[in-house]
Amino acid sequence: MDWKTFQGLLSGVNKYSTAFGHVWLSVVFVFRVMVYVVAAERVWGDDQKDFDCNTKQPGCANVCYDHYFPISHIRLWALQLIFVTCPSFMVVMHVEYRNGRERKYKAKHSDGKKLYEDTGKKHGGLWWTYLISLFAKTGIEISFLYILHHVYDSFYLPRLVKCSVSPCPNLVDCYIGHPTEKKVFTYFMVGASGLCIVLNICEIIYLVSKRLARILNKARDRRRRTRAERQERYRGDSFDNGDVVMPTRYLKDQPPSFKSAVKFPHRISELKMEEKIRASAPNLSLS
Repeated sequence: MDWKTFQGLLSGVNKYSTAFGHVWLSVVFVFRVMVYVVAAERVWGDDQKDFDCNTKQPGCANVCYDHYFPISHIRLWALQLIFVTCPSFMVVMHVEYRNGRERKYKAKHSDGKKLYEDTGKKHGGLWWTYLISLFAKTGIEISFLYILHHVYDSFYLPRLVKCSVSPCPNLVDCYIGHPTEKKVFTYFMVGASGLCIVLNICEIIYLVSKRLARILNKARDRRRRTRAERQERYRGDSFDNGDVVMPTRYLKDQPPSFKSAVKFPHRISELKMEEKIRASAPNLSLS
């Protein structure tokens, strides 16, 4: 595998990542890729030759090795590194798609307007692409950890395994080469993978909380603008003019409020006069 080309591709993703994304990329390169290339490949090497069984039966050692190691650690980690970094390329492809649309838009419109303020800014569809890539990376990491845990029995490498698989003539003792060193590297790679999962979850929480805060701020600003518009409309309302005369029918049906009493004092005296007239009317009912 050409790790330099792999590193060059992932370096382009770093431009569109958050602070958590920068830390995740550093962990992938320093604690996983570098350890894999410099040390892990040499430790495992051709581990099938180091798998020694106390029998000379042809094919017995090969069958026992395949039974206990259906997939080598080193090859499983190579697949994990490839698959876990593939979702990051979704972001790069989305940004390139935006750049292509921006170039076509500028070719059609020569007025200097832009289709996107910043093609690499995580808004709209690019935000969703970035979020989906984080969920995909987290799911891939968890899947490979489960495979490693299921195949190798809680990441443990024993010094001795007993095999009775055909064509072995009986129960055969087989010895694993460099078991302690392999165990240390296994725990280290599992810990680095767990750290990457934590960083992905933190980045998901950061993106979602930032998006929710932006939505709440927009809603708050919208309510403030609406309240200010209502206040301006009430200030310029024609009913605030004290010269407007309210109909007597309305005053008979409903008692005046404090504001109308202050604005229309002559109407209050009119009401009192009408009450006096009603009080002085003779009682013409038959007893």
